[in-house]
Amino acid sequence: MKIAIIGAGGVGGYFGARLAASGEDVTFIARGAHLEAMRKNGLRVLSALGDLTLEQVTAESDPARVGQVDVVMVAVKLWSTDDAMQTAKPLVGPATGVISFQNGVEAIATATRHFGEPHVMGGVAHIAAVIDRPGVIRNSGTLARLTFGELDGGASPRGTALLEACRRAGIDASWSDDIERAIWEKFVFIVGLSGMTSLTRMPTGPIRSDPVTRGMLRDVMGEVAAVARGRGIGLAPEIVDAQMRFIDTLPPGMISSMLGDLTRGKRLEVEWLSGAVVRLGMETKVPTPLNRAIYAALKLHADGAPPPPEDRRNQ
Repeated sequence: MKIAIIGAGGVGGYFGARLAASGEDVTFIARGAHLEAMRKNGLRVLSALGDLTLEQVTAESDPARVGQVDVVMVAVKLWSTDDAMQTAKPLVGPATGVISFQNGVEAIATATRHFGEPHVMGGVAHIAAVIDRPGVIRNSGTLARLTFGELDGGASPRGTALLEACRRAGIDASWSDDIERAIWEKFVFIVGLSGMTSLTRMPTGPIRSDPVTRGMLRDVMGEVAAVARGRGIGLAPEIVDAQMRFIDTLPPGMISSMLGDLTRGKRLEVEWLSGAVVRLGMETKVPTPLNRAIYAALKLHADGAPPPPEDRRNQ
């Protein structure tokens, strides 16, 4: 199967490496030091599920050099979604599927605007992985799962081929007949975890152990679920309980990628997480006061570390 991956970071790098190692025709669309390292030294994955070294990988900066593929997997940061879809255009042929494995809920609309609904699929990635250094992906823990499906809920040759390719690669992958619901189910979780870890600057363990922060985490996720239902997404009544049970299984030291970005003074995805909950809540007339507070608290950090305040003390 011919697969192009736009965004060779933690998600794209990990799953792309597994697919390439099993014999699929995978091209990574990347840039900068990570691209140069892959071209020179290949790609390495460090994981409790098994380390992997690919001495040679196909990595390009220009998708026009790749040609049309069967599936485009998009795994860039949320602020780059529109640019990634533009980048993908030379890769898309008559039957190509374009799948976002990003954290937000707005990528399907962006992809549809660029390619039309017949080309667009939905996807969800569950994994904790980062670029450890250029050319090296580090996967923390043993969770590495993909879920994907067609927007109409039906089966398709491209979806079946991708599912079979994932299974050949040893990837935990499943097909969803209601992929938009699956995307929102993860969104409930990721908005709560990213928002609360970033707001408190604390990992998962203390947040879930303290009754006050645990209660707020639960209510933040409840707002997201209410917005989903307001938009006609059929989330289960117990979705927040289910996500709290899942959070209780996570390592106590686990942090969100957004807290990692905040700590390093990098750009944040908050505009497309808590910020999106606020925007979509306003559209559906669903109140989201806790997400609004998180969004406001992090908004001035959204573009990276703000400049230090001017020292106005008398000299």
